[in-house]
Amino acid sequence: MTEKEKMINGFIYNPVSPQLVLDRDKASRILTKYNKKVFHEVNMRNRMIKKLMNTSGYFWIKPPFFCDYGYNIYLGKEVMVNFNCVFLDVCPIIIGDYTLIGPNTQIYTACHSLDYKERQENKEFGKPVRIGDHVWIGGNVTILPGVSIGDHSIIGAGSVVTKDIPANVIAVGNPCKVIKDQKNVSIQSAKRI
Repeated sequence: MTEKEKMINGFIYNPVSPQLVLDRDKASRILTKYNKKVFHEVNMRNRMIKKLMNTSGYFWIKPPFFCDYGYNIYLGKEVMVNFNCVFLDVCPIIIGDYTLIGPNTQIYTACHSLDYKERQENKEFGKPVRIGDHVWIGGNVTILPGVSIGDHSIIGAGSVVTKDIPANVIAVGNPCKVIKDQKNVSIQSAKRI
């Protein structure tokens, strides 16, 4: 198995392998151009980002945007990623249809050993992140490796998501915890939360 295959599948891998260094360089070059484009250049930006990640429909990613590789990011249709988000995609990040991601959100799949000797030897691994359909993630949210967020859930601004969040809930805090079950929250009821 190549180091890239090990990385994508969550096995221990060496991040300084030549192939992975070149892949990160390619992503960096595309994102440098992407992040410099004027915001009204939507079609040009979308063509650029499609060279980097997997999409199944129209999407909005407001620059600046940062990621490691891009090819491990899977966006559903009508996904909106707000300004200044960071996706560390050593493993897949799967984002469902009609999901909204607030500014400064960080999604991490990269993990490091607790043993300093292994960290010194460039040993890393990752865990995928899955976000369902119709999810709303507030600004300044951090989502840790291996987390899944169920369909229709809301994650409050500033939350740190350390464990799976089920579908149809509102969750907030550090660590993020469910505070309310919800099925069909209207705009009026959401204002009271």
